[in-house]
Amino acid sequence: AFSIANAPNDRHELELQIRRVEGGLFTDFVFNHLEEGAMLRIEGPHGSFFFHDDDRPLVMVAGGTGFAPLKGMIEELMESGGYGHPIHLFWGARHRKDLYQDELVRQWIGTGRLRLDYTPVLSEVAPEDEWSGETGFVHDAVLRQYPDLSAQAVYMAGPPPMIESCREQFIAAG
Repeated sequence: AFSIANAPNDRHELELQIRRVEGGLFTDFVFNHLEEGAMLRIEGPHGSFFFHDDDRPLVMVAGGTGFAPLKGMIEELMESGGYGHPIHLFWGARHRKDLYQDELVRQWIGTGRLRLDYTPVLSEVAPEDEWSGETGFVHDAVLRQYPDLSAQAVYMAGPPPMIESCREQFIAAG
C-alpha cells in the first residue's frame, strides 16, 4: 500500500510516494533494483479520497507518506484558483528527514495562492534534527491548536493507528 500524491492532470500520470523500509521486500526492490522504464502492474486505489467543496476552514492531518493525497488536494486547490477559507496542514513524522517535502510546503505558503498554515510535528526528535517545533503525536498537536473542531472540515491520511487515534479524539472535539 503506497500513497498516491498527485492532483488530477492531463499527463495521465500517477505520482507515488514510497517510504523506504529497511528489509522491506518491495521497497528494497524499488530502491535497489528497479530500472527506469521497467513495466510494473499496479492495482489502483480502492475507494475515494478527494476534496469535497466545503464552506469551512480545512484542517489536514498527514502522517508519513499520508502527506501524498493531501498534497494532491492542495495542488488541485492551487490550480483551480484557491480556496476561500484557511487551510491548516499538520504533518507528523518521526524525524526531520521524514518531512521529505517540507520545502515544497513552505514554497506553497510563499506563493500566497492559499491561506495556508503549516505545522510539522516530530514524534521521535533526534539531536541531529535540530528541532524547536511541535513534538509528540500529530493529533495532539492538532487538538492543542483546535480544541474545538466543530467549525472545521478535517481530512486525514496516514497509518491506520494514527487515523484511529485522530478519529476518536477529533469526534470527541466536535
